[in-house]
This record gives sequence, C-alpha cells and structure tokens, in this order.
Amino acid sequence: MEFRLLGTVSVDTRTGPLPLGPAKRRSLLAALLLSANTPVPVARLTDSLWGEEPPPRARGVIQGHVSRLRALLTGAEAQAYGVELVTLGDAYVLRVPETLLDYQRFEELLMLARQQRSAADTVRMLDDALSLWQGPALGGTFTEGPLQAAAHTLEESRLATVEELARAYADLGEHHRAASVLRAEAVAHPMRESLAAALILALYRAGRQSEALDWFHRTRRLLADELGIDPGHELADAYALILRGGPRPGAAPAGGTDAAGASRAGTGPVEGAGTAAPPGPRGPAAHNPSVATHPTDLLPRAPRGFHGRNAELAALTRAAAGEAPVCLVTGPAGVGKTSLALQWAHHNPGVFPDGRLFADLRGFSETGEPALIDVLREFLLALGVAPRRVPESVSAAAALFRSLTDRRRLLVVLDNARDSATVRALLPGGTDCVTLVTSRNRLEGLIASDAARPVPLGILGPQDGTALLAGVLGEERILAEPVAARRLAELCGGLPLALRVTAARLAGRPQWTLAGLADELADERGRLTFLDVDDTGVSAALRLTVQQLPADAVRQLARLGHHPGGHFDPYTCAALAGTDPAAAAAALERLGSAHLVTETAPGRWVLHDLVRLYARGLDPASGAEALVDVLDHYIATALAAADTAEPGGEPCFVLPEGYRPAAVRDFADRAAAMHWLATERDDLARAAVAARGAGLHDRAWRIILLQWPQVVWRVRDSWAPLLELALDSARAKQDLYAESRVLNLLGWVLTEEGRTAEALTLLERSPGLAQQAGDRLGEATALINLAVVQAGQGELDRALEGCGRAVVLAREEEDRHTGMLALQHLARLQLSAHRPGDALGSARTALALGPEHEEAARRSLLLAVSGEARLALGEEDEGILLLDRAAEEAEHAGYDEGAVRALEALLRVSARAEYRTRHALALRRLTDGG
Repeated sequence: MEFRLLGTVSVDTRTGPLPLGPAKRRSLLAALLLSANTPVPVARLTDSLWGEEPPPRARGVIQGHVSRLRALLTGAEAQAYGVELVTLGDAYVLRVPETLLDYQRFEELLMLARQQRSAADTVRMLDDALSLWQGPALGGTFTEGPLQAAAHTLEESRLATVEELARAYADLGEHHRAASVLRAEAVAHPMRESLAAALILALYRAGRQSEALDWFHRTRRLLADELGIDPGHELADAYALILRGGPRPGAAPAGGTDAAGASRAGTGPVEGAGTAAPPGPRGPAAHNPSVATHPTDLLPRAPRGFHGRNAELAALTRAAAGEAPVCLVTGPAGVGKTSLALQWAHHNPGVFPDGRLFADLRGFSETGEPALIDVLREFLLALGVAPRRVPESVSAAAALFRSLTDRRRLLVVLDNARDSATVRALLPGGTDCVTLVTSRNRLEGLIASDAARPVPLGILGPQDGTALLAGVLGEERILAEPVAARRLAELCGGLPLALRVTAARLAGRPQWTLAGLADELADERGRLTFLDVDDTGVSAALRLTVQQLPADAVRQLARLGHHPGGHFDPYTCAALAGTDPAAAAAALERLGSAHLVTETAPGRWVLHDLVRLYARGLDPASGAEALVDVLDHYIATALAAADTAEPGGEPCFVLPEGYRPAAVRDFADRAAAMHWLATERDDLARAAVAARGAGLHDRAWRIILLQWPQVVWRVRDSWAPLLELALDSARAKQDLYAESRVLNLLGWVLTEEGRTAEALTLLERSPGLAQQAGDRLGEATALINLAVVQAGQGELDRALEGCGRAVVLAREEEDRHTGMLALQHLARLQLSAHRPGDALGSARTALALGPEHEEAARRSLLLAVSGEARLALGEEDEGILLLDRAAEEAEHAGYDEGAVRALEALLRVSARAEYRTRHALALRRLTDGG
C-alpha cells in the first residue's frame, strides 16, 4: 500500500488504486496525510475542503467522507500495513507508517543526498527523489486555502531539489545535463530568479555563452515588464561572471561552484558586475586576514531522547530549501522548539560547509535578553574577526556580519526570539544562508518583512508522547500498561517538559504503576487544552515532582527561583539557601535526577524558564533575602578573583552595610581567576541589574567595579554600558568614592575605544571627587588616566604634571602597584617629550618597585620604554637587549599587543629576520583574536 501526494492524490494497493471518489474526499485524505499521525480538528478539515464559506452541514459531510474512507481502507486490508483512520474527540487522525508516504520518502532521499560525499551518489539519490513526482502536488483536490499553501510548499521543495541536482551535475562537470534539467523548469517558472541564474551559469559553463546571455536578457525584460523590478543579485552575479569571462567555459570551477555562483566550500564568490577580479583565490578569507578559513560550529549538542516530529522536520527541510530562507519554529513554552531546531541542524551538517552559528536570545527569560552587540560580537568572533576589529555599534556590527556571510553557506540558529526587530538585526547576508528562528510568539512582522516560513510546533501526539516515556522508562514497562501509558501522555498535555518530569518520577520508583500516577494526574485542571499547557500543565507536573523531594532540596529549588543569573554552581546555591557547598551540590544532584535542573557543564547548572517561575512561587517571601545573599556571594567571589588575578592591586575594599558572604571558592592562580571573571560576566551583569532594580545600589556598583582585571585585559569588549550602570548606582547612593572609582575605569575604557572627548569630560571630574572622598589612591589613578587623554590631545605639559602628582600620591600612600602604574605612564610621557634620560629613570624606579612576578603586561611595557629610552640616548646594544626582553615576556604571557609594540621598536633599528618573523606571528595572533 502506498499513499501518493506528489501528483494526483491516490492510494495504491496490490489490486490497484482505491476508488477515492469526488474531489472533496481526496481533499480530506490529503489534509489527513499532510498531518499524518497527528490529530486534525474538524475545523481545520473544514477550511481545507471549503475555505471561508463552508456549507451549514459541513461537519456531517466530513463525517460521511471519513466513513467512506475508513471503509475503503478496511476493504484494502490497511490494518495489515499499520494504517488506521480513527476519531479522537473533535478530530481525526490517520495513523500510517512514514514509509508508505511518498512525500516522506522524498524528504528522506533529499536529506540522504545532502549527506553524500560523492557528487555521483548525490545525483543518483536526487534522481530517485524526483522520480516520485507524478505531476503537480495534491492533484485532484480542492485547490484553495490550506491545501493550496501545502501544494505550493511541496512544489517549492521540488524546484529546490531540481536546482540541487543541477549543482551536483555541475560538480561532475556535466554542465550540458545541468542545463537540460534546469531549462524545462525555467520555462515553467520564468520569474524564479534562482532557476534562471542557475540555467545561465550552466549554459555558460557548457560553452553556450550566447544562449546564456539571451536567457539573462529575456529574464531581465520579463521581471521589468511583469513586476517592475531589476534582476536580483543572483542574476546580476551570473551576468557579471559571463562578462568577466571566468571561470572558463566547460570546466568545473574550483571547489564546485554552484548554480548561484557561490562555492560549495565557501570560497571563490562571484564578483559584482563591473568588478575586475584579481588573480588568486577570492572570498572572505582571501581578502580579509581577520576572517577564519575553517568552518565554525556554535551549536549545542544534539538533543537526547528526541522522538517524533517527523512532519515538522520535513517542513523545516522544505522551508530551508528556498532562497535565503528564514525558517520560523513557533509554539508554546516547553513544547520542544529548541530541541526540534537542534535535531534538524545536527542532521544536516553537509548542507552548511561554512559553519553553524547559535545564539540563545532569551526573549522569554526573566534573566533578560542579551544585547544585540554581544550576539553579533560572538558571531563575528566565530567567523574569525579579531576582537579589536569588531565594531562598537549594532548597525556597524550587523553590516559587517551581513558582508562576511554574503558569499557563505551558513546556518544561523536564533533561539528564543521575542520580537521580529531583534531577529532582523541578526540575519545573515548570503542567499545560501539559512536562518532558523524559534519563538513563543508568531513573529508575523518577520513573515511580512522577510518572508519567514513558519513551522508551527504543537504538542506531542499520544504515540510520540508514549515513545518519549518509553525512552526513559524502557519499552517493557510501557508494554505492561499500554493504556495507562497513553493516558499519561494525554494527561501531560503532550508537553515534553511535563512528560520528562513525570517519567523521571516513575523511573526512580519501579514499584509505582503508571495507572496509579495517571489517576493522580487526572485531578489537575486545564492540562488537556493546548492553551493551558504553558501554565497549569507544567505547574501540575512540577508540583507532583516537588512533593516527593526532601525538604532541603525543596528549599534549594525555591531559592534558585530568585537567582538573577542564568547559571549557578554549588557555591552560588549555598549562598542562596544558606547552606554549605557540599550540601548544595547534593541538593542539585537530587534536583537534577528529577529533571528540575540541568547540568550544562561539570558543576554548572541551569533552570528551565518554566521551572524558574514555578520555583519562585514556592517561597515568594524569601526573594529579597535571597537576592542580597547572592549579591554578597558575588562580591566576595569577585574580590577573591581580583586579589588572585592582580595581587597587590587596589580594588574597592570598603564592604557594603550588612554584608554577609557565604563560602567562597579558592582560585589556584591568575588563569583560574580570570576564567571565572570571563565565564561569569553575563551573570555578574544580571546580578548588578537586579541589585539596581531592588534599590541595592551599594551592591550594584561593587559587583561591576570588581571585574576590573577583566576590564583591563579585554578593554575593548564593550564594558562601557555596564560601567555606566555602575555610575548611576554610585550617584544614586551619593557615594563620592564610588563615583570617582567608576569614572576612572569608565574614562579609561572610553579612551581605549577612541571616544576621547567623552573620556575627557568624565576624567576631568574624577580627581576632585576622589579628593573630596579622601581617596588618595583613587585620585592618583584618576590623574594617570586623565594624563593619557591629555597627552593624546596634545597637552603634554599638563599630562606630565598630572602623572608626576600621581607618582607623589602613590609614594605617600606606600602603594607599589599604583606607583608602578604612575611611573610607567610618566616614563612614556617623558619619552614623548624627548626626555629619554628622565624616562629611563622613571622606568627603572617602577621596575624596582615590583617583584619579578609582577603582572607581565606592565613589566613588558616598562622594559619596552627602557629600551626605547636607551636607543634615544644612543645606547643601541643595550636598547635592543631590553626591547628583546620586553617582547619575550609579552610573548610568554600571551600579551600580543605588548609583543607587537616592542618588536616594532626593534625593527626600526634592526633588520634581523628573527624579529620580522616574531613580529608577523604576534601581529597575526592579535588580528586573528588568538
């Protein structure tokens, strides 16, 4: 038995096709097959059969057609093939193995073809897939409304497959066959530009240049006459390729250039019309040394225990087969949108040779959405852009992202998007790129503006829900109580989160029966309706799970609901619950075994959004206390990290009123401390935002300012917005000490970002504030940072005076760390003022203040100043020795900026090949972000 939709809708049996009868019955069968194994409500069937004007007795007519179809299937012994047409409440479901559906076999062959390494194998599989088509999809049905849309989607998938077949022929060098395949479709679809572009290139590569040009002009005139538009970039690129005369006709382009002119390997893009292409390879990596040449992959791991969703996976494949598609997976919270997206992404690796990007936009998370610039930065860094070359503004970063992806074949997964505007800023620029978006909202604006192709995701059907339970409990337990298992799946509302929690409870209690738990679940309201699943279904399942937990685990879960960050570890949990890390770790294990928390990395856990909401309601009165506890924990840990990363440094040390830290981790070395500051940056920012929102300004600015070692090390990593938040909190508390300290750091960051005018405005106020607060070391730091800006503005005398005052203040306070910093900058200013003797003296004094283990970057800078001063004094040998030593220390510490600076000074006085090689390597590491 075989069900056909790729042509006239029919059912083939051993004795011939079934006599389906009128178009309405075929339409009904088509609607059921398109949602095979999923309940189809009568209302949806009504739309499929009559559109907007159904007759008064539509329901009765549908019942009659269903009865006739059921009789036909029974007469053909359909049950022997696993086929059954059943009634479920106000819906019908046609249960049928996917192997009997021609459109499912088509999708499977298409997916397999994309995974082949051999172009010849790809051709064979694509030919087999296309051979399943016996005419226009859904022939003989009511061609309006939903069925018309489905037929159009299937036809789009077929045309995209034809284009893929042509590309495979091109990879084999069989351009005549590619042109033959494309010509018939291009005639039938004259305004489909991708087909026309592919045909033009195939004709050209087959040596038929005049035909290719004729086809371009024919298509251009048709677009202008019918639509009033010019050719898109695919057609324009194909035309430009012919005009340039390359690659030569009759030869397959290097890397297997596809029909749109973009290389399958991600290199060799077609140049724009009128652009002369220089010899050698072209592409993002070839003309931009800051862009990586290897594919990147930011995808999280594939979901485990994934079940069902075959129709949605096929729909995604169809949606992704078009030109520059934006695929939109929508559905309620907890329905499995992310799992579906990752499952599809991981099973289509060969389609995206240039990499796969992923970002959680946290549009429905109470921890807040990431800044767009942060998401774009992560994407650009993954594509190989050096950190210092990432633009500071969203518009510039988005433009660079679109430019770099214009000639690539990438997958971009944007998870948990809240609105269309956020997604638009993150869309790639290439026509071969696919964007996969998940959202709880419909994002109809994205559909209107960017032709996003929606793939709605509903709840799991009972069969898939039961399969999910079996994946946790084992087939034997499900087979022992099949009716109860099915009832459990229905009572859980088909929501994967609720199903997994329920299965976890049963897995830990082998003596429980499925029927007993089903009876318990049956008392919960609202879990059988789709709209209520987002709230009451999950809440009911979680309540039943939490009832079985020990008191300490329940308390831990309740406090985790008030955690302002996205991740937590046993130390954070201990602070929230008022316990020790060992007890918190044990509680996390209990919660993890119940699927209430998830371990994403060793010792690093997260809460699902819905679980967070439920946990918060367990003990709402404890929210304020929990927030103060976790804020003090972050302050204590950040203090420890700063002390370890910069021993002898002088971060803020006056602790807030009522400060009560819990147990704090030990950091073995500077690397461990810096790693913690880097990985916790987002959560520290969220904690600061939460502190400010709760009026805890004294905590907010401290949490931000204590990240100063990371700010210094990664100064261009967009710290200004966070520091501005700290400044607001400091001013809200009218804390002159805090305001001065924040102004110091913020002014320096703005200076490094090139925003000198803003920096000068802030830094000019800072010394006076520090003086009023009695913070002499803060005043010294402010004078140093101000001097750097003044020198850049040409006010060298004022800068020297300020730095000299900073040296005096540090000496009077007997603070070696600040003294070294002041002397380092004073030496550099003295060198700029053509006073090399004074510069050498200042640098010597600074080096004498710090021990050998003093922070490597500062030692390297001081040694470099000393070397340049020696050269200025005519002591070339000694100067070269000092500069070489400065470069070595910087290289050893991974301080590439310092290494480049020292080696550049060396190359001005020495032509040694070793220095040129080291300089080139350091510069490459710096520009590549490595």
